[in-house]
Amino acid sequence: MITPVAGALPAASLAERSLAAVWHPCTQMQRAATVPPLAIARGEGPWLFDDTGRRYFDTSSSWWVNLFGHADARLNAALKDQLDTLAHVMLAGCTHAPAVELAERLSALTGGVLGHCFFASDGASAVEIALKMSFHHWRNRGRPSKREFVCLRQGYHGETLGALAVTDVAVFRDAYDPLLMRSHQVMSPDARQAVADETALDVALRAAAELQALLASRHEHIAALILEPLVQGATGMALYDPAYLRAVRALCDQYEVTLIADEIAVGCGRTGTFFAFEQAALPGEPAIWPDLLCLSKGISGGYLPLSLVLSRDSIFEAFLDDDVARGFLHSHSYTGNALACRAALAVLDRFEQDDVLRNNRQRAAALTAALAPLASDPRIEHFRQRGMIWAFDVREPLIGPRFAERFHLAGRERELLIRPIGRTVYLMPPYVLDDALSQWLADRLLATLNDVLNQSPPDADRPPEPPTA
Repeated sequence: MITPVAGALPAASLAERSLAAVWHPCTQMQRAATVPPLAIARGEGPWLFDDTGRRYFDTSSSWWVNLFGHADARLNAALKDQLDTLAHVMLAGCTHAPAVELAERLSALTGGVLGHCFFASDGASAVEIALKMSFHHWRNRGRPSKREFVCLRQGYHGETLGALAVTDVAVFRDAYDPLLMRSHQVMSPDARQAVADETALDVALRAAAELQALLASRHEHIAALILEPLVQGATGMALYDPAYLRAVRALCDQYEVTLIADEIAVGCGRTGTFFAFEQAALPGEPAIWPDLLCLSKGISGGYLPLSLVLSRDSIFEAFLDDDVARGFLHSHSYTGNALACRAALAVLDRFEQDDVLRNNRQRAAALTAALAPLASDPRIEHFRQRGMIWAFDVREPLIGPRFAERFHLAGRERELLIRPIGRTVYLMPPYVLDDALSQWLADRLLATLNDVLNQSPPDADRPPEPPTA
């Protein structure tokens, strides 16, 4: 132990040390000196505790990853057990039980339609894999001209170069635009675009018609369409009608285009079903599935980096050949990490043992009822909810400069860790709410909104921050 020297300067705080040594993501580091990072010491359930012992409700599940609260005893136990057995082995030429069982169980959740699982580490990596799989499988089938990709306006799929090429969030994309391949962008089905007497269904059908026009003219060159099913997250929780998914599935079949579902943010029960794409089919109709499905974030319960791509067997089989170069050679050192796969298996156990989806419907109803005053508040518009996702937009004339930052700081004062996206305030809490906690959360959220809209905005001469998640 080092004994402090008399008269020495006080030790730097954890936040100060972080600013000196860590390059934080999604952060303008010059601004971080004014608004330093919150130093978190531990977590318990939906709560995070800073290094002074103050608590904060984790409204975004730590960037949408934490499903069952922090330091969950059952997930902890599963990881401790796996740690004593096998932490990691390369998945090239080897295999292990957690990876095999996880692939089997996820395929079973699709009724075996998506029969093979390719493992990665993070969401952008899964998107890269899906894009490469799509192009390469067409090439292996003798159709190398199918090399173009289609994405939705306002869509977000990650920040590696391939993922950015199919992303339409300017603050992430624009600086790197000269490095990116060109993609086709088509209308988003975002229900907020409704005009006159239009419904969300009308908007979805308008968007589908624009897609059809593109596919009709370019399908011989288009390899894949990628979308976020039901909710476009990073653009501000843009919800849309499931009819769009039905239309897209039919169009991709008609024009022979691979359909990639990016469920990185919306999978694992966030939208009310385990996979968001499950809501594509009409009640009583056969299930509808994409060709490739990307999953990450919640699949490991917020414990370890893990992503994966589920694939139809027809795509997998296109790579089978004696020629190694016709195989899918994408890899990284921690592919199929045993600890991460075991965490994911523990997550699937929780869904089965606790009937999470049914209980989430009750949780969602309770929080929606508690948020009712916000839904009718004249200061906001487009109050919306799907599954365990809630969002609303503060009306443009009211936001003032640096709205998201001011809301974040005001939330901290009321024990909320919350990060609006531009003028969109959203909640994606862990699946541990009860009625009392739902009411507490709604009350604190409304109080925070009142604080922010009633205060004189600081730095009024500064331009507003761009929207980020």
